[in-house]
Amino acid sequence: MAKTAPDKGYQQLKSDLAAGTPGQVYIFHGEESYLREYYLGALRSALVPPEFESFNYHRLDGKGLTMAELTEAAEAMPMMAERTLVVVTDCDLFKLGEESRKTLVALLGDFPDYCCLVFVYDVLEYKPDKRLKSLCAALDERARVVRFDVQDKSDLVNWLRRRFRALGKDIDAHTAEHLIFTCGSLMTGLVPEVEKIAAYAKGSAITVADIDAVADPVLDAAAFQLTNAITRGDYNGASELLGQLLKKQEEPFLLLAAISKELRRLYTARLALDEGRGKLWLMELWGMRSDYPARLLLDAARRTTRAWCGNSLVLCQRLDRRMKSEKGVDDEGELKLLLMRLAQRDV
Repeated sequence: MAKTAPDKGYQQLKSDLAAGTPGQVYIFHGEESYLREYYLGALRSALVPPEFESFNYHRLDGKGLTMAELTEAAEAMPMMAERTLVVVTDCDLFKLGEESRKTLVALLGDFPDYCCLVFVYDVLEYKPDKRLKSLCAALDERARVVRFDVQDKSDLVNWLRRRFRALGKDIDAHTAEHLIFTCGSLMTGLVPEVEKIAAYAKGSAITVADIDAVADPVLDAAAFQLTNAITRGDYNGASELLGQLLKKQEEPFLLLAAISKELRRLYTARLALDEGRGKLWLMELWGMRSDYPARLLLDAARRTTRAWCGNSLVLCQRLDRRMKSEKGVDDEGELKLLLMRLAQRDV
């Protein structure tokens, strides 16, 4: 699977900071909030002397913000510094009223050289509206759009190794991939897991057993563990995993959706084996950034048949319809019954 092309705005931001020449206006968006906060901190360190933050650093909530307030903050002169930093969180630029848009366009057209303005899309999704031509033209001219994506496998593995090394531990690439598979690819979620695992591990090298002992798996990983236990013939293990998920108050219909998704992936892995396709086909089909989950799927699929996979999906579909259409269904009980049926090899 081809490596994802790096975002141009992200690369430009890194170049700006390395050269010590941050731009004037940025738009930060994307799901990797850890990187977003890291680079906001880097801009703050580069532009704002700590002893004069109250004069040169302005953080504004986009909800209810007027363009007059934004203009005032952007035009405020720096004190004992060359520039100021203004950070606006969750202001949907493309849903501003007409007068507000005109004010913003005017500000961008004559923007103060000494200000760095960052629009941060955190809860809100960044969705440009090309119909607003004047605003789009002003943003294209003045702003650098930076998208913070989930990092590629190699970058994420190297980052994890640095994080563990800082805590006096080491982790090899294979074990790091297991951690990513178990806890997800977002750095924000991985940071507390790294600290927890490092504190738990007795040896200097992190092991898969260390991760499995204390890491909190994301729902997709938990669903894989559950279906994997079933394909190994370990009904008791699958039942225990389901019980743990229910104790966490995961909604039964969400658990069913996750199990169904994992069984669909398992079915495609069985097809790949039957038709002579490999892990690259699975990675392309499911948008996987790493071959690690593809290898796990193929290993699990070798313990199944196409008929079992197909019938398992039918059972999930029937239960899904019952949960959505019938009243008084014991959802948790039905999930446990589903596991018993899946554990039967002749489903």
